[in-house]
Amino acid sequence: MRRLVAVVFLAATACGGGAVAELSGRPVGLVDQAVLAPAPAPAPAPAPAPAAAPAATVAVPTTVARPGVAQPPPPPPGLGVGAAGPDVLALEQKLAALHYWVGQVDEGYDGDTRDAVLAFQKVYGMERTGRATDDVVAAVAAKQAKDAPEALVPNGGLSRIEVDLDRQVLFIYAGNVLSTILNVSTGNNERFCSQGWCRRAVTPTGSFTVYAKRSGWETGPLGSLYNAQYFNGGIAVHGSRSVPAYPASHGCVRISMSAAEWFPERVIVGTPVYVYAADEPRPRPIGAASPPASTPTTLVPDTVPATTTTTPNLLQQLLTPPTTRPS
Repeated sequence: MRRLVAVVFLAATACGGGAVAELSGRPVGLVDQAVLAPAPAPAPAPAPAPAAAPAATVAVPTTVARPGVAQPPPPPPGLGVGAAGPDVLALEQKLAALHYWVGQVDEGYDGDTRDAVLAFQKVYGMERTGRATDDVVAAVAAKQAKDAPEALVPNGGLSRIEVDLDRQVLFIYAGNVLSTILNVSTGNNERFCSQGWCRRAVTPTGSFTVYAKRSGWETGPLGSLYNAQYFNGGIAVHGSRSVPAYPASHGCVRISMSAAEWFPERVIVGTPVYVYAADEPRPRPIGAASPPASTPTTLVPDTVPATTTTTPNLLQQLLTPPTTRPS
């Protein structure tokens, strides 16, 4: 019997297509369907749900202070030298219409623009920064040509120069009409000594006339003057590379280098020059009273050292003190 079962088992496995019947209680040769049925395929795993997109975040720039390293200061407000664009152009156009010298009217905020803004701030008692902040731009936009500053000497002559020491500005009149407003810097009222003489750096008030015109650089003991237009001894309107918002000269009336290029064309020998201060008597028109003699009242002012040709006779005369040597 065991031999018969073995033969049957070998025959079944040799065929390769049948299954071996169980030998315990079942007839040999019957196919067991339970054995032949393939195992059920596993159910497919559900597809994973798509991952939610991460929430958008906004990067907030931060400045991390490094110990021991000074952080740069924030930029000052408003427009300043180096700014460019249509806002600068609009500002220059309006300032020029109000008679402030802005140089070339364009989209570039340069030194001439700064001086024009500074002159505007001086005229209207604003902070003297030379920057066009929002309040300055609004004030410029609100002004009209009819809002021009009042004349210091209304009957002072068809063509004349007026210098306001309090506001540190200069007014040029042509045909008795205001034509140009310039930023200036006058005597700082400080005591100084040079070549054995000591005095205060003042720009005297009064009525004067241009008596000498010079072209180019002149060198004096305190520095140099550019295109000087003398009206009171050694005091002149002249170009300088330093025209701050406050009185800084030894007595002269400093104007910018760019303005000094054309200023001599606006005056001739005999042009009235009126210098005004609120705490001094108002200058009288030339002709109503004789102007004071053009005697030296201070030394030639300083600007920047120059190496151009000097005029020794003229400068020596200008440096001669008007009275005895002070103590």
